[in-house]
Amino acid sequence: MRWLLACLLILVSTAASAETFRFTAIPDADQSRLQERFDKVAAYLEKQLDVDVEYVPVKSYSAAVSAFRNDQVQLAWFGGLTGVQARRLVPDSRAIAQGKEDAEFRTYFIANTHAGIKPQGDDLPKNVQGKTFTFGAKTSTSGRLMPEYFIRKQFGAPPKSLFSRVGFSGDHSRTIALVESGAYDLGAVNFKVWEDAVAEDRVDTDKVDVIWKTPTYPDYQWTIRGDIDARYGDGFTDKVRQALLDMDDPELLESFPRQDFIPADNDDYQPIEDIGEKLGLLR
Repeated sequence: MRWLLACLLILVSTAASAETFRFTAIPDADQSRLQERFDKVAAYLEKQLDVDVEYVPVKSYSAAVSAFRNDQVQLAWFGGLTGVQARRLVPDSRAIAQGKEDAEFRTYFIANTHAGIKPQGDDLPKNVQGKTFTFGAKTSTSGRLMPEYFIRKQFGAPPKSLFSRVGFSGDHSRTIALVESGAYDLGAVNFKVWEDAVAEDRVDTDKVDVIWKTPTYPDYQWTIRGDIDARYGDGFTDKVRQALLDMDDPELLESFPRQDFIPADNDDYQPIEDIGEKLGLLR
């Protein structure tokens, strides 16, 4: 009987240790680029954590939150708002790391040059009123939450009252493409996606350019479920965090793009939660 019990314990232990560790990321750019980026991250984490690691792509920001809530993934690269949403849904989940740039993130407002809008000091130019405007995804921090907050703060009115048409592109790469083509006069875009596109010559700055840069705010972060140590062993959360902080391969970091990762915790994102509540984007 003892022999049988010992065998069962070994089998349970082996099964637990063999459980694949899965993560996802908000689809904030072209899907093929995301797949390439995060497959590399999965390979890196697998080596560092000594467990099988799999990247699980999702179709939307809300799908990333749902995958985390439903335990289809145990770790996620979220934006500020989606991270807050996910942590509200999963008890004891934690923000554990952010890009160095994410502590002071920005949104760039971009405009098609034919719209005739030029930068005007520290504020969004007043002649944006009456133009067409596109956000990114509906729950994007840099593509919707913060740009809407700054628009309301400056003009004292919601975007639908200021612009002749308001849309949602779905992701930052698409926002750039829509404004560059002239489908929209203006758009709000993650500054890192914009700078990466310019550096790689994927945007024609003769057709579209930056007209305003917002003040800084906290944004992207890695969030992990609160039940991880119980499933993967004591200290596994800290091991994941350390693996992210130790990521120093320039090619891997450039794919985000980030200089490196630094520690983060839930309190860092209280300003995002407060603004999300104020704008009615958190349930």
